[in-house]
Amino acid sequence: MRNTARWAATLGLTATAVCGPLAGASLASPATAPASLYAPSALVLTVGHGESAATTSPLRAVTLTCAPQATGTHPAADAACAELRHAGGDFDALSAADGVMCTREYAPVVVTVDGVWQGRRLSYERTFANQCVKNASSASVFTF
Repeated sequence: MRNTARWAATLGLTATAVCGPLAGASLASPATAPASLYAPSALVLTVGHGESAATTSPLRAVTLTCAPQATGTHPAADAACAELRHAGGDFDALSAADGVMCTREYAPVVVTVDGVWQGRRLSYERTFANQCVKNASSASVFTF
């Protein structure tokens, strides 16, 4: 009986010594706090030659993260995030660049966007007549 009590006490103290600091650290750790007060905005944009994403292989892909700060592999991340914020994350509402003249050549270019914008899932696909029209459709979002 005496050995059983000693064994139980030893096991209890060992568990407290091993697990106690882990439990206390996880409760008090700032790592359990949210990483940001902003809703996530992280997108993957691709471009390829063809009429639809289903029949086209992407030629280029970039990442764009807009919250809490503009980052990613997009060449103009700051400007693209500002443009998307102004459009409310609606890619169809992006304003075309002024004064751009494009040929009427038909060489279709398809752009896809997948990810999260301000916490909501987003999937977008659009086919442009050619590369010039794609670049002119927004100031910076599709210029990659």
